[in-house]
Amino acid sequence: MIKSTALKALLALLLFAGFSAPAFALDLETARAQGLAGEVDNGLLAVPPGAGGEAQGIIATINNQRRAEYAKIAAQNNLSLDVVGSMMFEKIYTRLPAGTWVQVKGQWKKKAG
Repeated sequence: MIKSTALKALLALLLFAGFSAPAFALDLETARAQGLAGEVDNGLLAVPPGAGGEAQGIIATINNQRRAEYAKIAAQNNLSLDVVGSMMFEKIYTRLPAGTWVQVKGQWKKKAG
């Protein structure tokens, strides 16, 4: 029951993310494509190695939005923020194009094609 509810909540979050931040979608995609922002296995964004701070603003804004949504999902399903963040990373990862920076277990790498 909890797992089913959690998955439904995650799907709702994905839809929410797609509709709530359209102004950031292009900026985030551009930042990822230029190697200025990468996804971390905790469900948040970070600055990958060698990147400057140009994407710090968008990273902070999106991370704040994600944290708020993760907290709602965690509370509704009696899950930890870490579990929700990890589950969201798995969903996000599948949609990332090859070459996007990702950090898994503390190690940065580019997603393979």
